[in-house]
Amino acid sequence: MPLVNTKEMFKKAYDGGYAIGAFNVNNMEILQGIVDACFELNSPVILQVSGSARKYARHRYLYHMVMAAVEDTGLPIALHLDHGSSFELCKDCIDGGFTSVMIDGSHLSFEENVELTKKVVDYAHPRNVTVEGELGQLAGIEDEVNVPTGSYTDPEQVEEFVSRTGVDSLAIAIGTSHGAFKFKPGQKPQLRFDILEEVMKRVPGFPIVLHGASSVSPEHVELIKKYGGQMDDAIGIPEEMLRQAASMAVCKINVDSDLRIAMTAGIRKYLSENPKHFDPRKYLGEGREFIKSVVRHKIENVLGCAGRADG
Repeated sequence: MPLVNTKEMFKKAYDGGYAIGAFNVNNMEILQGIVDACFELNSPVILQVSGSARKYARHRYLYHMVMAAVEDTGLPIALHLDHGSSFELCKDCIDGGFTSVMIDGSHLSFEENVELTKKVVDYAHPRNVTVEGELGQLAGIEDEVNVPTGSYTDPEQVEEFVSRTGVDSLAIAIGTSHGAFKFKPGQKPQLRFDILEEVMKRVPGFPIVLHGASSVSPEHVELIKKYGGQMDDAIGIPEEMLRQAASMAVCKINVDSDLRIAMTAGIRKYLSENPKHFDPRKYLGEGREFIKSVVRHKIENVLGCAGRADG
């Protein structure tokens, strides 16, 4: 099976009341942990690469690792650019074999965002590549763009944005936040389901995306702290809220911080318990197993996409 775009994935997810996991890839062990879990659970998956990950691991290496996963598993896999910062970056990824791209114009004015997003759509669609846009800004770090406070998506703008750009999916801001330190101590996480419901009314059947949706496992945070790390006040989005969103219009949920935290916990634990070991295959292998465990948990308990690889 070749790489696929997200069009059919999202249609099935919307109709089926589940979401597809979009897991960020930075190296081979992370990729293997993700796809091993997806293969065992027969789940479709979106493997996504940020601009900074692309700089770190390089485009060709990432692309060919993902192609190896396609050949190895036969799963429906989309290769997606996460938070594309420019038309040029999106074009480069499209020309380089990506099947889906995100253009993030959320920091621009509405009209500028429309113009930039439509430019990417007009280039992508003739090449069978799907495009994700964004309206509203999340608090936290969006690639190299610092958004300190964020702003909720205005449902009144969504219908016009989708209509004018021809975008295939839309990331909206309803209370999620990037990174592991999403909220102040004592602050209760809360998603604005009223905004999501209003968006569903205005663009029925249209796939919505949640960024900044890591749950920040307390178990892994405690392991990191136990073995010398510092992660005080790390707070994530409650999984029951994410599951509710996945049962509605949310067809794609991004997971990055949870993978980083899990891998770090596994590596710290292994190195602490095996101080004489210096073989990277040992501690990276342990990190890979932690990644796999997190992805299995997400698929089964949050996303609801186990057994959906065949439709």
